[in-house]
Amino acid sequence: MSLSQSIPVFKLYGENLNWPTRDLLHCESIHSRSSLYEWHIRVHQHADLVQLLYLHKGQAEIEIEGSVHHVKQACLQVVPALCVHGFRFSPGTQGYSLSFSAPLVTQFEQQFGRPLQVLSRAACFPVNASRGQINTLFRTLQSEYEGDGEARDMMMHSLTGALLVWLNRQSAPVPAAGGRVERKRAVIRTFNKLLERHYREHLPVSHYASVIGLSSVHLNNLCQELHGQSALNVINQRLLLEAKRSLHYTSMTISQISDYLGFSDATYFSRFFRRYTGTTPKAFRRDVERIIVHF
Repeated sequence: MSLSQSIPVFKLYGENLNWPTRDLLHCESIHSRSSLYEWHIRVHQHADLVQLLYLHKGQAEIEIEGSVHHVKQACLQVVPALCVHGFRFSPGTQGYSLSFSAPLVTQFEQQFGRPLQVLSRAACFPVNASRGQINTLFRTLQSEYEGDGEARDMMMHSLTGALLVWLNRQSAPVPAAGGRVERKRAVIRTFNKLLERHYREHLPVSHYASVIGLSSVHLNNLCQELHGQSALNVINQRLLLEAKRSLHYTSMTISQISDYLGFSDATYFSRFFRRYTGTTPKAFRRDVERIIVHF
């Protein structure tokens, strides 16, 4: 039995969508999701999401890779990509869950000028005297996320950056990890990083496999196990995410977006977009504009 057959792989818990937001992050209260599941988020994993769980008030039982610890104080739990985890909260627990997509992690690593090792291992950080500051950052971030104010994307990026600076200052060097499962995860992390640099080049799966030092079949099997989908679909979903963001956040024409994303022509781009979304790029942009006007 593969890892993905025994442990559910989600983007967000309980959802089967590839990425259910137009943003590169998702912010929600613990109450909004956990109360739907009787305050119990069962063991699962995310292929390419990093999550920060902020416990403000209440208690939680946090399971990470089979190890359970009980938390009664305000803290920030880091859940790296591919980490098997689950939560059981006391009813009425207050706090937030913040999820980062792989492209956003890459952006922040470029901004920091080095890999953010603090996001690569599971760790729980008591917030202690920083509790008021951390709670304000999360509360403001969720308010911005749910709103549509001017320079919203910039504001969310700044607030998230402040959180990451705080986290980075608390962290210690990451010890080297071994084991078969960890080696599989290391391969997928490498694939994710390569994809982030080259997704607009439309490179075949065989190219990524060759760079990593695997066969295409092996890479595809690992993607099926840890991403829950084929390697080709992982590549196409990254293209699709950028297409949606370009349609939403820029004034580029469909043809310009097609060129930017490396498609040979706009017709092919439109067919690609429709195959994965069920609608055309033009209709998608029109629907987004209608929602914004209505809001």
